[in-house]
Amino acid sequence: MTAGTTLTNGTTAEHELAALQREHGRPLFALLLRLCDGDRQRAEDLVQETLVRAWQHPEALRADDFDSVRPWLLTVGRRLAIDARRARLARPPEVGDAILENARVISDHAERAAEMLDVREAVKTLTPEHREVLVLVYFQGASVAEAAETLGIPPGTVKSRAYYALRALRRVLPGYAADLR
Repeated sequence: MTAGTTLTNGTTAEHELAALQREHGRPLFALLLRLCDGDRQRAEDLVQETLVRAWQHPEALRADDFDSVRPWLLTVGRRLAIDARRARLARPPEVGDAILENARVISDHAERAAEMLDVREAVKTLTPEHREVLVLVYFQGASVAEAAETLGIPPGTVKSRAYYALRALRRVLPGYAADLR
């Protein structure tokens, strides 16, 4: 299709628009695909929008200043791609369902307080020796050597008491078993 071809209303315009697509669609799509960073769907949308602009402005296609409408189409397509990119950058990014499904769920304060009460009650069921080791090692952050020195027992005894204390807690708190490993 050359610049001198007119687009009229009705089926003639549709045929001429289809001819415009056949003749200039591939180079236009190639340009827009590069400008859209390889996003085929966005490039196809922009090709369609460019052809709609050609249909809306047949006077631009009738200009006698050039032999082909391709430069006009490429310019319109490039400007549409730039506008689309600016619009995307101006908006916050969209969040898809896949991202939301993988998002970490943060429990509220009430759940955390209830968990703390459950753990405190479970720790009360332990023997005093096991409780002392757990309090030192897990709640106060003491190392095995520090707990052994504080309690006056060998490090191996601290390790075994901690092991058996955690095992007992797993039985008392079955819903928390994954957290106690």
